[in-house]
Amino acid sequence: MNRIFADLPTTIFEEMSAAARRHGAINLGQGFPDGPGPEDVRRAAADAVMNGNNQYPSMMGTAELRAAIAEHYGRLQGVLLDPESECLVTSGATEALAASILGLVSPGEEVVLFEPAYDAYLPLVRQAGGIPVRVKLKPPAWRFTAEDLRAAIGPKTGLVIINNPLNPAGAVWPRADLELLAAAIEGTPAVVVSDEVWEHVVFDGRAHASVLSVPGLRERAVKIGSAGKMFALTGWKVGLVAAAPPLLRAVAKTHQFLAFTTPPNLQAAVAYGLAKDARFFADAQAGLARSRDRFSAGLAAAGFSVLPSAGTYFVCVDLAPLGLTDDAAFCRRLVAEAKVAAVPVSAFFADDPVRNVVRFCFAKADAVLDEAIERLARAAPALAA
Repeated sequence: MNRIFADLPTTIFEEMSAAARRHGAINLGQGFPDGPGPEDVRRAAADAVMNGNNQYPSMMGTAELRAAIAEHYGRLQGVLLDPESECLVTSGATEALAASILGLVSPGEEVVLFEPAYDAYLPLVRQAGGIPVRVKLKPPAWRFTAEDLRAAIGPKTGLVIINNPLNPAGAVWPRADLELLAAAIEGTPAVVVSDEVWEHVVFDGRAHASVLSVPGLRERAVKIGSAGKMFALTGWKVGLVAAAPPLLRAVAKTHQFLAFTTPPNLQAAVAYGLAKDARFFADAQAGLARSRDRFSAGLAAAGFSVLPSAGTYFVCVDLAPLGLTDDAAFCRRLVAEAKVAAVPVSAFFADDPVRNVVRFCFAKADAVLDEAIERLARAAPALAA
């Protein structure tokens, strides 16, 4: 067996979800909303499957969806794309990540990762033969510095992987940070893969800064989006990839031998959804921000130290003020004693993790969040003991 994947342990996410089922707990560990997603987008998919094409679409994605990707990013993010040579559709953002990493990393090249990191990055880098170089981010800001970049990026760097907005921390990096990254890779062979799946889940008046909107990165970066995150339809698995033609060709060649293509009815529905005006996305952000604020206030009232959440479906709490230093042990107690499942942020580090931060998903109905807060409040004194 391939030891890279065979040796991977059971993930903490799977463990916590199984524990939630076993204990009858409210599962705030997994990052998906309670709701069914926008009805008109779902009806567009149903109509397309009944009345449209159900045979292989183009490996690159339907012309309709690639045109919609270019129009959407041009209108809402100021990123001008050629739909034929700079846009690709994949079967989810994780497949896009796999195609990008396997297509762009040569064995022996260094790949810079920022931790906490989505758990797919590291095994994919190792499968490609890359040598991981980790940059450790710390709460509450979870941002890198110019010194961090100088220490990590050099002549052997082949790829830099970033996630903005950042899961699990809920941080949103401003354009200034991307400009620091552009300056750091200048004069090196490095390419940037930018996981931007949470680009439409940002709060408090923030505007997402895409890596492709930064002049020093426009020709040296791959942007990855997720229709599942955009429309709260996480099971749809439709990834949106944009990059300069030479980079996109490399990613597309790898995609051809991974998933090859994506269901055409979902592509038709996503194209429909991408044409929605900015108000649709703003209203979705506002609804999630209300859930964030409701849950954060409840956590604070229950005695937890809540860290800022500028984006994503997640809010984190700092266990240090409670005198706790083992987030994984805390989460195991939490699901058993409070009947609420969360995820320890230490699981997003390969080694030397931050061990005092726990992540909760707030993209749930008010009644679910309120019940979770009641359970947490009742259990908090014992959990802190």
